[in-house]
Amino acid sequence: MYQLLSLGEGAPWRSLLFVPGGRPDRFEKACRAGADMVCIDLEDAVAPDDKAAARRETLTFLAQFADRPGPVGLRVNAVGTPEGEADLAALKGAEGIDFVMVPKPAGTADIDAVYTAFGRTGVVPVLESARAIQNVDAIADHPAVVAGIYGAIDLSADIGCDLSWEAHLYARSRCAIAFGAARKILFDVPYLDVTDPEGLARETKRALALGIYARAAIHPAQIAPIHAAYAPSEEEVAQAQRVVDAFEAAQGGVALLDGKLIELPVIKSAQRVLANAKR
Repeated sequence: MYQLLSLGEGAPWRSLLFVPGGRPDRFEKACRAGADMVCIDLEDAVAPDDKAAARRETLTFLAQFADRPGPVGLRVNAVGTPEGEADLAALKGAEGIDFVMVPKPAGTADIDAVYTAFGRTGVVPVLESARAIQNVDAIADHPAVVAGIYGAIDLSADIGCDLSWEAHLYARSRCAIAFGAARKILFDVPYLDVTDPEGLARETKRALALGIYARAAIHPAQIAPIHAAYAPSEEEVAQAQRVVDAFEAAQGGVALLDGKLIELPVIKSAQRVLANAKR
């Protein structure tokens, strides 16, 4: 079992790869595709008639898959739906689950329901409704929550906006601030065009500028562009190392670099750059 990292703890997770719960033949391949985390999807990726079989095969795989390169979890169906309730019942006593992703939470009551069934921290909410955006501070601060995903696609359907960057700037920023304040990682929504790595990289850089340090993916080919977009440049790494060296040389005293005082936020930012570079 893996302990998920909080923002600022070592090298943060950058990528999460979804794999359909109805395709057990792809489970292990997805886990070895290079993503930092893998989520087996029992919700959107599984047809209604196939959900029981997908649930059974997913739980069997997770209980038996010990040689995992990173955290592997599953996305349950929405709390309060018949399939969601069946998923939560199946979680009790299940083994090998590193995290549980919950779609469409309206607030902390949905998080509580998953936490009660799962029995420990490791809940990842998908923020994909207007109500979730309104309640994002409480959701991010919930002690069972370890990370979140911004869900632009379902949010667009919920409030009737389009998928343009501008239409989601407020909600995306709102989630970034809430999860940043909670010191937890926020994943951006998957980029839907798997044939456009350049567009994926550009939009990921824009998310990074807002303080979103990770992204979900729907295809293994998207992992490398995501990691490349989050990788700091050689110049950024060199400058960050100079900042950290000056701070350490000060030995608790006033740290100066190029004649300027190095304040704590600058030091923390430099440490994050170096952690990302190591990743």
